[in-house]
Amino acid sequence: MRNASMHQLKIAAVLLCALSGATTSSVWAQQAAPVAPKPAAAKPAPVKGFTPPASSSGQTIDAIAVVVNDDVITRNEVAARIKSVEQRMKAQNVPLPDPADLRRQLLERMIVERAQMQLAKEMGVRVDDQTLDRAIGRIAEQQKMTIQDLRNQMEKEGTPFAAFREEIRNEIIMQRLREHEVDAKIQISDSEVDNFLAAEKAAASEQVELNLAQILVRIPENSSPEQIAARRARAEEVSRQLRTGADFAKMAATYSDASDALSGGEIGWRNSDRLPPLFTEQLLKLKAGQITPIIKSNTGFHILKLVDRRSAAQAQAVAAVQQTHARHILLKVTPTMSAAEAKRKLAELKERLDNKAAKFEDLARLFSNDGSAAKGGDLGWLYPGDTVPEFETAMNALKPGEVSQPIESSFGFHLIEVLERKSDDVSKEKQRNAARNALRERKLEEATESWAREVRDRAYVEFRNDDQ
Repeated sequence: MRNASMHQLKIAAVLLCALSGATTSSVWAQQAAPVAPKPAAAKPAPVKGFTPPASSSGQTIDAIAVVVNDDVITRNEVAARIKSVEQRMKAQNVPLPDPADLRRQLLERMIVERAQMQLAKEMGVRVDDQTLDRAIGRIAEQQKMTIQDLRNQMEKEGTPFAAFREEIRNEIIMQRLREHEVDAKIQISDSEVDNFLAAEKAAASEQVELNLAQILVRIPENSSPEQIAARRARAEEVSRQLRTGADFAKMAATYSDASDALSGGEIGWRNSDRLPPLFTEQLLKLKAGQITPIIKSNTGFHILKLVDRRSAAQAQAVAAVQQTHARHILLKVTPTMSAAEAKRKLAELKERLDNKAAKFEDLARLFSNDGSAAKGGDLGWLYPGDTVPEFETAMNALKPGEVSQPIESSFGFHLIEVLERKSDDVSKEKQRNAARNALRERKLEEATESWAREVRDRAYVEFRNDDQ
């Protein structure tokens, strides 16, 4: 712990510096025009705060709330932070805690922040104006604003732009300090990754995914009891036909009011934990191919079919099956290139490829409108979901070495060539990387909290007045 008397001197210096600008004129006025002495007055009661040196009224300008090492947090700073947080919470419709609790929490946060900023200063962590300008530019861009728009918005909300800049500067400094003090020291061992994956696999084996189809007989809003009864009768008729062997997909297309009716009522794979409990209760009793009784919800009457079931571990194995190494030639539809012309041009290019009259990579460099053209159209290794559905469906239908017919997507028209595929090793590598990142995030949160407590515990903290 540091010497308290030294703190008193440093605090006094801070306060005098803070007040010098506000009191200079009155001090000089006294020196220039001294007044006649007045009869001695009763000694005023001591004032718990900062008073101007020339003031005879004892009016408090500010007061110390907390001493943190060689610095102070003033009552005005605390009040400003409370006001800012209250405004933000009200804007977000978040209930405000008790004022005393809010003040205590914010004061503790300010103590930790002040101690960390002092540590950053000691370590020479700085953020220059150029870096700060780039950061604010990115913030404005993310908000789809110009910097001037952002400035106007901040000042409209009562925050001076200069104060906002310093707040962002401090956040960047704190981020750099944490990266040095915490992030760089986190280590993840292979055994930790192995244990994490084993735990994930055990948890996944207990979860169930269900492949579902549905028929929904919807109940219109504000329906009368008679209308609801009529809709139930319709659902019961559908259920009766299904029990006597009617085709579920055909019945869905005929009777279902759901948006998936014309696709046979197909819902697809769903995790049982994410389904409404009234559905899960009935579905978990079924074997693949069976249907539920009629289930009534607020929406209507449901009849669900359990197409298949699998564990979440099996689902992960299926999802991680393969990567595809592919390349393509893209022709975009433009005012000078119609859809028909793009499709015809790609058909000509495919014919040249089929006749071995050209190489795919050369044609991609010459004709493709995609950024991959410079690399011969090479898209690298693609995971499922990396491309738009039309592209992925056509790509998945190709064998290595095959070239597709012209395929239309939202980007234009493509020729696709599959170069090779791989699966197991890559999926394992991806899983291990994901596990390592998850462990790192978990450790980072714990390590950051521990480090913040250490910085707080090492700091000299002295509460003043009622701020303890």
